[in-house]
Amino acid sequence: MRVLVISFAALMVTAVVQAAIVAVSGSVALLGDTLHNFADALTAVPLAIAFSLGRRAATRRFTYGYGRAEDLAGIAIVALIAASAALAGYEAVKRLINPEDMQALGLVAAAGVVGFLGNEWVARYRIKVGREIGSAALVADGLHARTDGFTSLAVLLGAGGAALGFPLADPIVGLLITAAICFVLRDAAREIYHRLMDAVDPKLIEQAEQILANVPGVERVGMVRLRWIGHALHSEVEIAVRHDVSLIEAHAVAVEAEHQLIHELPRLRSATVHADPDGPAGTDHHAVLLSHR
Repeated sequence: MRVLVISFAALMVTAVVQAAIVAVSGSVALLGDTLHNFADALTAVPLAIAFSLGRRAATRRFTYGYGRAEDLAGIAIVALIAASAALAGYEAVKRLINPEDMQALGLVAAAGVVGFLGNEWVARYRIKVGREIGSAALVADGLHARTDGFTSLAVLLGAGGAALGFPLADPIVGLLITAAICFVLRDAAREIYHRLMDAVDPKLIEQAEQILANVPGVERVGMVRLRWIGHALHSEVEIAVRHDVSLIEAHAVAVEAEHQLIHELPRLRSATVHADPDGPAGTDHHAVLLSHR
């Protein structure tokens, strides 16, 4: 929550400074960058709401808690990015059709530099904290801010072109910034889609399987499933234990497997471990369930 408040303030200051220069210069390239920076700042709002909801305890209706609110916030972020791309593109096309001279070129160039510095600082801050707490949404938002910093530098091209007597450079750069926003939109939408579809890094599955295989008493590792709920992982796994051990012993192996997973798998909050008997040979302990799978 702290990083959201601080980065929101930093991006709003950056965008307000740029907006003031847009009013003086009439640069549509800078307008596109300013709109994007405002959108970036506003992405902190749905994330803050999602983080607040995620703190709530699970209920009998929402039995897994409210962590999925982060995914809903991701959808809102994608919508904001799409809106900024549409508005920036519209203004650039309008200026191409009706060219206007750009004023205060030095201020426009300075605003591009301000936009880059503001976005890069916010990017570093969000990525650092996002990795510390395991929030993919916050890391993605930080990477988004870093991309925006480079689009801010593109504003310099528009100012440079106008200074060299090529007024169409400004709307052309505005269109290039719009295209850059669309690439960011694609990446953000893909990230949110993966979260909504419970996608995880296959390396995490391999790591979980290795952890389980090293637990004393585990004869075989069966199905391993992982899913993100908010910025925490939850898992469901199957292990096989010797068929001739007692229920108490089998349970102890399952508890140790869960314990090792929680300690060794990053960001894992809970694990449901199902222990199957390994043997006797030729016995199918799930035969009654075959028609249901």
